[in-house]
Amino acid sequence: MSSMSKLKEPSTGATAASSFNTIPRGRDDPYQYQVGFGNRFASEAIPGVLPNGQNMPQKNKYDLYTEGMTGASFVAPRAENLNAWLYRIRPSVAHQGFSKLPDNPDFESNFLPLNSKVHVSPTQLAWHPFDIPSGEQLVDFVDGMKTVAGNGDPTLHEGLAVHMYLANTSMGRKAFCNADGDMLILPERGRLDIQTEFGRIMARPGELVVIQRGIKFKVKLPDGPSRGYIQEIYGSHYTLPELGPLGGHGLANPRDFESPLASFDLDQNHWDIVYKVCGQMHSCSQEHTPFDVVAWHGNYVPYKYDMSKFVFVGSISKDHIDPSIFCVLTAKSKAPGVPLADFLIFSGRWDVGEGTFRPPYYHRNSSTEFMGMIYGEYGGRSDGFKPGGASFETGFCPHGVSYEEFQKATEAELRPTKVHENTLVFMFESSMMWTISDWAMKRSGKLHEHEPKMWDNLKGQFMNHLEEVEEDLRKAGLPGLGHTRVDGGQNGSEMNGNGHMNGH
Repeated sequence: MSSMSKLKEPSTGATAASSFNTIPRGRDDPYQYQVGFGNRFASEAIPGVLPNGQNMPQKNKYDLYTEGMTGASFVAPRAENLNAWLYRIRPSVAHQGFSKLPDNPDFESNFLPLNSKVHVSPTQLAWHPFDIPSGEQLVDFVDGMKTVAGNGDPTLHEGLAVHMYLANTSMGRKAFCNADGDMLILPERGRLDIQTEFGRIMARPGELVVIQRGIKFKVKLPDGPSRGYIQEIYGSHYTLPELGPLGGHGLANPRDFESPLASFDLDQNHWDIVYKVCGQMHSCSQEHTPFDVVAWHGNYVPYKYDMSKFVFVGSISKDHIDPSIFCVLTAKSKAPGVPLADFLIFSGRWDVGEGTFRPPYYHRNSSTEFMGMIYGEYGGRSDGFKPGGASFETGFCPHGVSYEEFQKATEAELRPTKVHENTLVFMFESSMMWTISDWAMKRSGKLHEHEPKMWDNLKGQFMNHLEEVEEDLRKAGLPGLGHTRVDGGQNGSEMNGNGHMNGH
C-alpha cells in the first residue's frame, strides 16, 4: 500500500490551499487543515489534478474518475446548497454488492413511542461513566456504538440520536458511511485518527468533529481504548448560531473550524464498507480503498473545532443571559425559529453578576437536555456525573442545583469568580421530546436516577416570615393572611378557606 497522506504542503496552484489557511500541528496532531466554516474549499494532493473552469471534463488528468456528492436538494437556496466534487482513482460504484448485517440490539434509530424497545422517562436520569470493552473481545468504533436516546426516525428526515462509542481497537480495511444523518463526535478518552474521503483529521479530547451524511470514514485509536459521545441529526445540518446584537464575531468563530487537505491511498485490496440506511446496517464489499480521492472541491466537507477557542459571553452586571449564549453549533428543525438541536459547552470563564443567584436557577424548560462531561468537575449536577457519563432531563422536567449549591450561592460573598476551570461539560439541547433506548435503561449497567433527596432541604422558608408578611399587609391596608377577601377587589391577596393564598 502506498499513501500520499504524508504530503504536508499543498500545491501552489490556484485551486490548492495556500500557506495562509493551513494550520500545522504538534506531535499529537501531525496533519494540516484548511480553516473556515462553510467555505467552498479546494484541495489537491498532486498539483494540477483539479479541472480548470469546469467540474466534469471529458477526461481527467491521470484518468481519474469524477464523482459528485450533494448534501442538500439541487434547488436549495445558494446559502444552503451543499455539494462536493471528488476526483478519485476508482469510483464508489465499483463494488460487489450489499448484504444486510445482523441487527445490533444496542443500536437504535426509531425513537417513536410505538417502538417497544424505547422508553419514556418523566424524571431525571443519569449514567455513571460507561465501560470501555476490555479483555480479548476486539470492538472498533462502529461495533462499539451504543444508543442512549433520541427522537424521530431517519425515514422521517427529522430527529436525532445520541450514542456512546466504546472501542478498544482500530478499524482495519473497514469504513463506515452513515446515510441517515450527520454525526457530531466528541472524544472523551483517547484521540481519534479519522481518515475521510476528503483527508485526515486527528480529533483530541476537547475537540469536536462533524462528519456529514454520506461521507465514508474510518477510525484508528492511536492512544488505545477510547470512549466518547456522538450526536446524530436526521434531515438537517449543523450551522453556526446567529449572533444578533453580538455583531460579527464571538462564540465559535468561523476561522477556528478546520477541514482536511486531500490525501489518498493506493490500496487495491479487499475492503468492507458498512452503510447505515434507515437505521439498518449493511455491508458493501469492494476491491479497493475508499480513500483514493486525489483532489476535491466543494463545501460539503467534514471539519473539527477546538472548543478551547470558544469565546464566552455573559452578563457583566446582574442576572443570567439565556443558555443560548453557550451555543457552539445549531441545527434547524422544520419549524421556523425552532432548533432541532443546539450543542452547548460550559467551561472556564468569569462569573461577575452583582446581587445575582449565580448558578442556574430552578427551571422547567420546553427543551430536552442531555449533558456529558469531557473532563473536570461539575458540582451540584448529580452524585455520579463524571467524564464518560451522562445526565438527562426531558422537556418541562423541573431541575436545578442541589440544596448545598443553592445555600452556598445565596450566602456567598459575590466577588468576581472564575468558574469551571479545567472543566469541559457539554449539552445536547433539543426542542424535541426524546425516548430512551433499551441499552441505556436495561443493559448498560450504569443507569441511576437523580437522587430527589438532593432537594429535600429546599423547605418553604416563606413560612418563617409569616409575622413579617402580616405586618407588611397591615401597612399596605390589606387583609391579613387569616382573612378571606369578600369585596372582589383587584389588588392584594387573599387566604381562602383552606388556608391557601390566592393572588389577584
